[in-house]
Amino acid sequence: MNRPLFVALDGPKGTGKTTLLEAVTHALRADNKKVIRLCEKKSDPFRGETMALVNQLVRNPCRDLELKVCARLADSRAWISRNVLPRQPADSIILIDRWYPSDAAFRRSVPFVDILQMNHERDVQVPDLHVGVVTSPETSWARAAARNRGLGSTVIHKLAEQIACTQAFERAVADHGWVLCRNEGTIADATSQVVGEIQRVLQLLRPSAILS
Repeated sequence: MNRPLFVALDGPKGTGKTTLLEAVTHALRADNKKVIRLCEKKSDPFRGETMALVNQLVRNPCRDLELKVCARLADSRAWISRNVLPRQPADSIILIDRWYPSDAAFRRSVPFVDILQMNHERDVQVPDLHVGVVTSPETSWARAAARNRGLGSTVIHKLAEQIACTQAFERAVADHGWVLCRNEGTIADATSQVVGEIQRVLQLLRPSAILS
């Protein structure tokens, strides 16, 4: 394989995804792997336009506007697929904080199958490994309440919405065969699971790679 291994970590807010990303990065680098950390929103030069649409959607929830949000996000991912991902070293592991699987958690009126088609039609790069990071909605809600910025979500404001978000995402994980990481135990356990999955996929795609 003459390109990086592409791994996406997605999930509802407050599930400890960013902390897990940092721990996985540290573990892989300790094993002499070259790791590139990317974040979808920080790699997207059109994020301001997208968030303007999201804010409109919050004020005026409707399917047509949500379709525009989905299309805008897919266009941005297509841009990242063309302009950011190909520039990464071929022998690296790219860990991206959110990709199109996250739409399964946050969209309400547009079926995820339609969102998936939007992304595929635009040739958005498909990760070699999808990891869905979840906790019970009560756990993620409590974790968010304990931090200064709270849940940090534009679209989720109530526990009932967090429950719906989590349930929708877990259904998508099951439907699409993504790896489910239930991040309710220790960060070491979750890190071990994700690193193990990365090593498994890496071994399949790069049979000559030397893995510990």
